[in-house]
Amino acid sequence: MSVFTDIALLRPTWLLLLPALVLVAVFLRRQSVGLGDWTRVIDPAMMVALRALGRVEADSTGARGMAALITAALVVLALAGPAIERREAAAFRNLDGVVFVLDASKSATEGSDWIAMQTIARYGIAALGSRPAGLVIFAGDAYVATDLTADTRQLGITLSLVDAETVPDPGSRPHLGLALARDMLQSSGVLAGDVVLISDGAGLGPEALKRASDIAGQKARLSVIVPQTSPAAETLAAAGAGKVFNLAQIDDFAGFLGRSGRDRLEEQEYKLLFRADLGRYLLLAALIPALILFRRRLV
Repeated sequence: MSVFTDIALLRPTWLLLLPALVLVAVFLRRQSVGLGDWTRVIDPAMMVALRALGRVEADSTGARGMAALITAALVVLALAGPAIERREAAAFRNLDGVVFVLDASKSATEGSDWIAMQTIARYGIAALGSRPAGLVIFAGDAYVATDLTADTRQLGITLSLVDAETVPDPGSRPHLGLALARDMLQSSGVLAGDVVLISDGAGLGPEALKRASDIAGQKARLSVIVPQTSPAAETLAAAGAGKVFNLAQIDDFAGFLGRSGRDRLEEQEYKLLFRADLGRYLLLAALIPALILFRRRLV
């Protein structure tokens, strides 16, 4: 499909002025160019002499009139807002957020897989592009470490600083972290989102399943990252309409987050009509014929 078939008008009502410009052009065309009816009453030889002496500028008025009409037409087209769709538009970032729910219990932070858990989370953050993200950490209780933000670089630094002393409450209760993630998406007003649970696999019981269903009910998805896939993790991800990844699937997980945002919104029939307005370029083009209007004859 060519770029011309992708062009849409953001403000088409302005095109109603074009018929008026056409009428003006017809009127000017019917008038004698330059000197009006004088060309009919002055002797042709005298007119030639006047032009030779520089007393008459042939077609001056007509050229300026056409320049004015062309300028006006380009301005009208610019005001109509010709635009092309921006597939890479950053404007959809507030419609689709991601909340990382990180297991900060001692069994996770002091285990051999802790560095790998942080690494895959950092890769996921780096793949978000313009999507905002937040961080929830949990152990025996859950806390919001970072609200939804577009500053994913700082989010990655915050995630790297989590250790065994970050959450003082003993235990592993992922359902509390999932509840906070659900509330974060709901309060931020996003249309859809992802919740990513990164855990050592402890505590994935009935309460976590209920939170997963709540997240899916908000048109969000819950994906689970565990050291090794397990039936409990697969059941939780299925309840949350998401996927399961193990710690070795870094590229798969990063690709999943990087490509799924806009596609999923479109599948849910949200109208993503983000377009780049080309009207400013037409205004620049209108300056070219407008220069004729300012032309002065040097004496």
